Amino acid sequence: MTARPVLIDIGADNIDSAPCCGINDPAHPGLLAKRCWLKAQCSLGLRAKQLVGPDGKPCGYIEYLPGEFAWRAVNAAGYMFIHCLWNHSRQCQGKGWGSAMIEACLDDARAAGMNGVAVMTRDGPWLASRSLFEANGFKVADTAAPDYQLLVRKLNAGAADPAFKGGYEQKVARFRRGLTIIRSDQCPYVAKFAAEIALTAEQEYHIKPKMIEIESWSDAQDAPTPYAVFAVIYKGRLLADHQISRTRFRNIMNRVLR
Repeated sequence: MTARPVLIDIGADNIDSAPCCGINDPAHPGLLAKRCWLKAQCSLGLRAKQLVGPDGKPCGYIEYLPGEFAWRAVNAAGYMFIHCLWNHSRQCQGKGWGSAMIEACLDDARAAGMNGVAVMTRDGPWLASRSLFEANGFKVADTAAPDYQLLVRKLNAGAADPAFKGGYEQKVARFRRGLTIIRSDQCPYVAKFAAEIALTAEQEYHIKPKMIEIESWSDAQDAPTPYAVFAVIYKGRLLADHQISRTRFRNIMNRVLR
């Protein structure tokens, strides 16, 4: 019989030693902040699980918590809400391991007497594709521009659907002065991208950006994009609603300043 991977809970006893979000480098700029973030959210019911392969190497990750405390701009009270789910490489895909992580989340939602599980997906990068969730019985409950979907698998058929907060354009318009970078420690990859964009803005465009930190779930739920934990806004115009490289930032700014 082929050995199967196992799900390891990431908790207080192993947060400081377990690989996190596929990051093994202890010097990674976002890793320490992410671990501190995880510890702070555990009191709110956050669960993080590492999928470890037969060779002992991490091959997947899932993170979820009660929707009341989701770090996304959604209304998902009563549901378990998945922030992240991913396999680390193509070699880990197509084996049913993603479905195993989803089922672990569903089990926790059932045990907690919740209405079901909700997750945000998109056609673009940095969020899971909806196909895996649809294959596991999830249905689209709401959509938001440009390519976001809010999916749900209900355990209580009569429960109200989760929904996007909406009003994103009006919230973006609040940031009408200069360059604003919105960032959060919820995703450890944000640290590198935000720092590089800020440095490029100052050195190449002589613009000192305003850095806004998403410090709580309530901040995230009031964010100007559904993804919530990263955005770049210039004079009231949304330039990016997910992590982008400095090269991508240059290309966007060169078009905007033309």
